[in-house]
Amino acid sequence: MRPLTKGIFRWIHLVFGIPILGYVYSPFDQIPNYAPAVRFVFLPLLLASGLWMWKGHVVRRVMWRR
Repeated sequence: MRPLTKGIFRWIHLVFGIPILGYVYSPFDQIPNYAPAVRFVFLPLLLASGLWMWKGHVVRRVMWRR
């Protein structure tokens, strides 16, 4: 992975992890306000960027093989 791409994915991973920390450490009565955004936006992007940084070489190899 190129250094620029690696840096971009690293920053995406860090930035989208911050709202999840707010979700975990927020008062219990405010959790319903955060829940849809965390479940459907932040967590999937966090998982996708982490998976890409971890196993991106395997994903690229499988995609280019077809």
